[in-house]
Amino acid sequence: MWRIRFHGRGGQGMKTASRILGTTFFLAGYEVQDSPRYGAERRGAPMTAYVRAGREPIFERGIITHPDLIVVADRSLLSLPLAGVFQGLTKDTVLLILTEDTEQNLHIPAATVKAVLALPLSLTTDGAMSRTRESSACAAAAAALLSLPLPLLLQSLQEELHKTASELLQQNLTGAKAAYERMFKHQNLVRQSSVNPEAGYEPPHWIDLQFEDAHHSAPAIHGEATSLLVKTGAWRSMRPVIDIARCNRCGLCHTFCPDGVISLSNEGVPEIDYDHCKGCMICKVQCPMHAIDVQTEHGGTE
Repeated sequence: MWRIRFHGRGGQGMKTASRILGTTFFLAGYEVQDSPRYGAERRGAPMTAYVRAGREPIFERGIITHPDLIVVADRSLLSLPLAGVFQGLTKDTVLLILTEDTEQNLHIPAATVKAVLALPLSLTTDGAMSRTRESSACAAAAAALLSLPLPLLLQSLQEELHKTASELLQQNLTGAKAAYERMFKHQNLVRQSSVNPEAGYEPPHWIDLQFEDAHHSAPAIHGEATSLLVKTGAWRSMRPVIDIARCNRCGLCHTFCPDGVISLSNEGVPEIDYDHCKGCMICKVQCPMHAIDVQTEHGGTE
């Protein structure tokens, strides 16, 4: 059975990439599972998607702990432990990363994986558009590594993006071809693993807890201010920066910030709590003085 895990940030299209790859497997006659995993996260939050494919019925469920192929759409996730990119790596795992860096500059120990491959962000070979969506490029590169036919990939891509404007669809198709051709030389690199996550599985050992009075147990469940402990700034791929010299202290950024991470000093100067700012950029849109600039977080995609 093939086990593929996609890693990206909300808005980068990894859910779409898994659907494109899953549909390609289905058109090739495989039994397929395709499922994303995320909660109520906003744009920029780390998320994962999974694809299983085999010639026999698939009885595994849930997350993929030991993938044969890992596809990463944002290299900044490599240094983010909560993203879990390196979970379940083996010496037989292939790691594909969408980045302008070379494999040598990614600094991933060779002994931990079978191979590390870099897929360029800007695909310009063979007439490919430079603004290809990450989802199409990642799905196409994965399909090439798994030896799936290019016509089936393009068919599944058209099915998934059939509501997209014709010009953008053509850009995705062209870029997908370039990504496929770029990785096709490695088509025999990924192997179906023999790891069976169910082998040796032990059911959880349940612990009987004594009932507590409500005034003891309630604070643990409904305790206030616990969200401050979750530094959601790690989700951010873009950072808002305020030019105080241009700011007129109108307070609109403070008013419209959906997470309340922009506070005002006694003089009305806005200050951003970067530990919890998710980079939604609503503050930039609302600023009448255009005093808020956008910077790419170090290590993120541009």
